[in-house]
Amino acid sequence: MSDKMEVYYFSPTGGTKKVSGIFAAAVGKEAVWHDLGDKQTVIEQPQGELIAVAAPVFAGRIPSVVREKIKMLCGEGKKAVAIAVYGNRAYEDALLEMNDILMQAGFTVIAAAAFVAQHSIVPEVGAGRPDAEDEKEIRAFAEAVKNSTSAENIHVPGNRPYRPGMNVQVTPLSLPSCTACGACAKICPTDAIANEDGKMATDAAKCILCMACVHACPLQARILPPPLQQKTDNMLAAFRDIRNKNEVFL
Repeated sequence: MSDKMEVYYFSPTGGTKKVSGIFAAAVGKEAVWHDLGDKQTVIEQPQGELIAVAAPVFAGRIPSVVREKIKMLCGEGKKAVAIAVYGNRAYEDALLEMNDILMQAGFTVIAAAAFVAQHSIVPEVGAGRPDAEDEKEIRAFAEAVKNSTSAENIHVPGNRPYRPGMNVQVTPLSLPSCTACGACAKICPTDAIANEDGKMATDAAKCILCMACVHACPLQARILPPPLQQKTDNMLAAFRDIRNKNEVFL
């Protein structure tokens, strides 16, 4: 393999970037980074022979912004590694969906993995992950990829048809302390947020509930509606004290 590896990633709250950063460093190649969440960046076709695609898991699927952008890539027999990052609940069909898209684009998916990171909506779930133990497992996976001579697609768990995608009916909202600085609109990968008469409004038809806007707000003036936050807290309560595992496929 060449000395370069291209990494296509979407990391609205930082967890996926951290996982993919550990992985890329351990592979030991010069990494060329492509931020799939940057709406200003034109998706460039891979030039090297190895790419990694890393995405968070949203309700058992990969986010639509990732799905649509990696469909634009042309594999031409290049090798790919798929990485799904999930919030300690489950990754369900996300890894299979990512593998399917990459293979349909002409890539050979030689390895795949699902790693845990802190949950983006309920940070008490998976708190502190990826931690030292996770980092060790990510590095071991990277070492296996680096030494791989595989020329065949690997198999990963999941179901076809995939589970239904996330249906966003409510969106993050701005508190009275919001100054309409525009940080949320700038970071939003789907252009769902706009300044309307001095207030930041969110289009539910465009919002994918990625939480990038909440994470980016310098005044912490962006939150989920309390009923939705409470409902999600209750739904994930059982996962607060569970350490779900990372899974690799080689």
